[in-house]
Amino acid sequence: MLKPMECEMMSFVGEALTELRKEVGNKSAVLGFIGSPWTLATYIVEGKSSRIYKNIKTMMYSDPETLDAILKHTAEALTEYVRFQIDSGAQAVQIFDSWGGQLTPVDWEVWSKPYIQLIVDGVKRTHPTTPLTLYANGSGGLLERMATTGVDCIGLDWSVDMADGRKRLGDDIALQGNVDPIILFSDKESISAKVKEVVRKGRAAGGSKHVLNLGHGVLVGTPEESVAHFFETNRNTLYKDL
Repeated sequence: MLKPMECEMMSFVGEALTELRKEVGNKSAVLGFIGSPWTLATYIVEGKSSRIYKNIKTMMYSDPETLDAILKHTAEALTEYVRFQIDSGAQAVQIFDSWGGQLTPVDWEVWSKPYIQLIVDGVKRTHPTTPLTLYANGSGGLLERMATTGVDCIGLDWSVDMADGRKRLGDDIALQGNVDPIILFSDKESISAKVKEVVRKGRAAGGSKHVLNLGHGVLVGTPEESVAHFFETNRNTLYKDL
């Protein structure tokens, strides 16, 4: 029942990326994104979102051949999808292993990492200069493993201290994140202080490859003016002033 990826079915994504690229010119980067094979497989197997992932975790032990087939097929399809997004105008692509943190580190090495590597290796063969970022929610125990996938940047969730992340991963790889998104429900002074704290820690241990971001997505109900202030503070914050 597995079918090859048909990017023409996602033509609206390509059209949106192309139009965005024309609109922003060189003022901003246009980002693409995908879910990781493991994360998408959780929806395929569970049929919906889950809190305990019982069905797919049971499959790891009871039917590993079928799960491997699903993950390999998904990785191949996602490789084509990333290439499609880049060709349509995406200048960097983020891989969201949103439910990778639901796996033990050992299981992540078996059931998530290899399939992410298939995507990274495949994209790097055809688009070697396009930066790839890997984010996994609840990834405190996975950081060093994530860095071995070949991606250019690691996204940290808010549960990892940015300075600790920099020390653990070193200076050769870029970091993204990781302001707690709940801070955007606070006042502007608190938002500014937290942004500056994360930026300061982002260059700890001599590192400077840091892309400021939240440690997860913008939460439902977040005031738009708070999001605007987050960006404004970011743009007006300089390393020399910290």
